[in-house]
Amino acid sequence: MITVNAHINGELLNSYWADGLIIATPTGSTAYSLSCGGPIIMPGSGNFVVTPISPHNLNVRPIVISSDFELNLEIESRTGKYILSCDSQSVTLSSTTKLKIKKAPFFINLIRLDKEGYFSTLREKLLWGIDVRNY
Repeated sequence: MITVNAHINGELLNSYWADGLIIATPTGSTAYSLSCGGPIIMPGSGNFVVTPISPHNLNVRPIVISSDFELNLEIESRTGKYILSCDSQSVTLSSTTKLKIKKAPFFINLIRLDKEGYFSTLREKLLWGIDVRNY
């Protein structure tokens, strides 16, 4: 259990008491963030989602923020260390290390296959509109 003090553009958002915090782009919103109760964010929406992992307080919920904002995180832990993981790469950091998260000044191009649209992929992978009792 750690405490994550999160600030958006210098203003306190929340002090999360949780197992961790997920910061996801629209591309990452359908992965671990979704599994932890976060929303699905459409590509191109210009947002991030902040999703707590197993928060101790039951009224803590994910929040969608503009990707134009800067998110600053300060982490408190009993050991004085915490693990930062990004895209399957992990590093152990000291609690004195502060994190600044902001949109990169560049974009990447992703390959999109013509035959599969965004919503048809969501429907198929998340079984939307399917009565799972028939499987």
